[in-house]
Amino acid sequence: MMEQYQKVKDKYPDAFVFYRLGDFYEMFNDDAVKGAQILELTLTSRSKSAKNPIPMCGVPHKAVETYIDTLIDKGYKVAICEQMEDPKLAKGMVKRAVTQLITPGTRTTMGAENAKDNNYLTAIEYTQGKYGFAYAELSTGELKTTVLSSIDSVVNELMMLQTKEVIVNDQIKDRDVKIIKKLGILVSHQEDSKSVESMEYLSANLQSDIEKAVIHRLTTYITDTQKRSLSHMKAAQPYQPAEFLKIDHNSQYNLELTKNIRTNKKSGSLLWLLDETKTAMGGRKLKEWIDHPLVNKNTILSRQNSVDDLLNHYYERSEIADLLVKVYDLERLAGKVSFGSVNGRDLVQLKTSLRQIPKIKYVLDEMGSDSFADIDADLDPVEDVADLIEDAIIDEPPLSVTDGDIIKDGYNEVLDKYRDAMNNGKQWIAELEDKERKATGINNLKIGYNHVFGYYIEVSKANLSKLPEDRYERKQTLTNAERFSTPELKEKEKLIIEAQEKSKTLEYEIFSKIREVVKKAIQRLQTVASAVSSLDVLQSFAAVSDEYRLVKPKLNENHELEIVDGRHPVVEKVMGHQSYVPNDVKMDPKTNILLITGPNMSGKSTYMRQLALSVIMTQIGCFVPAKSANMPIFDQIFTRIGAADDLISGQSTFMVEMQESNNAIQNATEDSLILFDEIGRGTATYDGMALAQSIIEYVHNHIHAKTLFSTHYHELTELSKSLPELKNVHVGAVEKNGELVFLHKVKSGAADKSYGIHVAKLAGLPDSLLNRADNILNDLENADKSKNISNDKVKDDYDTENTTAEENKTVELTNNAEPAELYTDDNQEQQLSLFKDEEPVKNNKKPHDNNPILKEIKELDLMSKTPMEIMNEVYKWKREMDNK
Repeated sequence: MMEQYQKVKDKYPDAFVFYRLGDFYEMFNDDAVKGAQILELTLTSRSKSAKNPIPMCGVPHKAVETYIDTLIDKGYKVAICEQMEDPKLAKGMVKRAVTQLITPGTRTTMGAENAKDNNYLTAIEYTQGKYGFAYAELSTGELKTTVLSSIDSVVNELMMLQTKEVIVNDQIKDRDVKIIKKLGILVSHQEDSKSVESMEYLSANLQSDIEKAVIHRLTTYITDTQKRSLSHMKAAQPYQPAEFLKIDHNSQYNLELTKNIRTNKKSGSLLWLLDETKTAMGGRKLKEWIDHPLVNKNTILSRQNSVDDLLNHYYERSEIADLLVKVYDLERLAGKVSFGSVNGRDLVQLKTSLRQIPKIKYVLDEMGSDSFADIDADLDPVEDVADLIEDAIIDEPPLSVTDGDIIKDGYNEVLDKYRDAMNNGKQWIAELEDKERKATGINNLKIGYNHVFGYYIEVSKANLSKLPEDRYERKQTLTNAERFSTPELKEKEKLIIEAQEKSKTLEYEIFSKIREVVKKAIQRLQTVASAVSSLDVLQSFAAVSDEYRLVKPKLNENHELEIVDGRHPVVEKVMGHQSYVPNDVKMDPKTNILLITGPNMSGKSTYMRQLALSVIMTQIGCFVPAKSANMPIFDQIFTRIGAADDLISGQSTFMVEMQESNNAIQNATEDSLILFDEIGRGTATYDGMALAQSIIEYVHNHIHAKTLFSTHYHELTELSKSLPELKNVHVGAVEKNGELVFLHKVKSGAADKSYGIHVAKLAGLPDSLLNRADNILNDLENADKSKNISNDKVKDDYDTENTTAEENKTVELTNNAEPAELYTDDNQEQQLSLFKDEEPVKNNKKPHDNNPILKEIKELDLMSKTPMEIMNEVYKWKREMDNK
């Protein structure tokens, strides 16, 4: 037996082998040691008397799913090795084989709490610098593929899908594998040589060779691991990331689209707010729509019109919601039919679901709206399948499909005869029991049955003397009773058991035929499932829009963004709409940057997030939280909100900040939305301010994307004078009796100060610390004022001494008629014109051509210097000037 086990284990070295022995699945050797620890099992051993006993542990076959789920959740694989023949009939060793390899990406059983979640299995094909990318959802049959240009794009897709397992080829780079593993994803290898001809139809419609290759690798792996029919798998659907609003996984995380940042749970996310779906498949489609907002205007408008129609038909919408509650998970039921794991209860759920489809179609027809024409056309009630199940399967069937009592009386004539024989036999047993009681005078004599001994007559030991010795044959001795048989009982037992066995066998045959009929309708079931799930999401949008006062946004093509009384929908749901302060976002076609100032905790980040959520809600077809909204269609959203180290790659907060900023700058277009929160705060003040200003200028001059940029660098508000596409706004706050009161209202103009110490007071810092901070702040401000006064005095003295010289320069410039050439560079050079050594422009020369200090300043690379190095340079220039 151990030789047989080891041969199996050698084929699956990276999996726990669950080896079937009777009523248990056993693990041996290293699997047993590790499995006992993870699953909290008792570790024992075989051949205990041997020099090296074999470690062993096991789990009952009836509870195996729980143990498998635990191992899969921890990222392991489990190979199920079953007995392939009846041990009673086997000659020698019972034949065993692996019937399924369960992996994190191929698990199809989902608990009720995870019914609205997908479990994606992904494959990557790397060749000639490109990545073929495909993913499948085994329980629903979903299969999609695309081509990506970089490992960053691959990582983004993996994170968005939250995939548990990736299949790779041997050509993929080791560096890429390490990156994927750092994400906590299991990486599995699939050899190139294997072929699955029966699955080639899945990629028949693909044009790209790399897409065909990655689909082939993925389906080969699925076939190798599942070892069963996959007729529910849909033909591969190619997609392009550019077909959807692009949101990288960092932005998805920062915006809390599907998970709350603090808890990593659904509660507190946009998905949580919008999920009023009534079906599991509707819940999955809602998440898919949130992950893939649209960029096609017509499709967006189509969804909006459907939501609008549902809002205007309250009673019909309520009736649809009530009907959807009775629709089970058609996608996963179809998957179970394909796998051969469907049971009687699943078929009854399928019938119940299909019976709702005509009612849903009737309600949609009553609405008289053209916006549901496509959905209505796909609502096939599949009546032949529903009628078959209605006729054949009892209303409350058992879980097992092999133990009988699943087919209705009257469906099969032969089965009815077997049942009649069993029922008559049971009646005969009852009559025999009464007969024997009278014949023996033993009133507590009873006839019973068990699987080991069959039918028996049980007599208590106190009454044994009353039994006739010639007819009763002893079968079993108990503590307080003896069990017997008689020739008459044996004969009837044979007839009853034969009827029972034949009945069970026939019932399973009938059930299998019904299952095959249903399997032929899988594609029809998947079509109706898709239509029902889309309708479910749209009614969910309507319900949320109705409850939270959302409005239908207008779409424009002139780059205008105007949201009146916009709100953060998730925060408002938590706080209540009476407490939430709405705000406008107004950016005309010529305004692309809003520079936001104001104290910490005043609501700047919330203001930025609520705009992003309104954009996403618009482009998934939902209504938005505002009094009115008019916005363009965005192609990408980039965010840099919040501060966090990247512990996986060992990068600091500032490095992550710069990388995310670079991602936006390198990839954004004029149709993108950029949200930058406190850029530059992770480094020295001057460094940070310089970077923040240069980023703003770059976005303004080169990208022209709609951008919200919040900052505490108040000096940056001066940029509105030189950057025509930038406007200042601030979040209001006032001081009352020394206390800071947040108004949470966004107003035009720049904030007067940051109120940092006031916020620290709200956080509860000690009074002595706050008083010391206040004194330090006053000293710094006074020192700054003194510096400004000193600089002003120097400037005044300089102006007084050089009035005549400046007037002469002006006269000379006028005479030469070359005023436009004096300041052909930036504003800094205009300020530098105050230096004494400056010469008037002659012969097309600029001021710094004749002044070495000005020339050094002009050629100085500020971005490559630290603040201290710049101060040293300024000190050197001042000494040189003082000596002249």
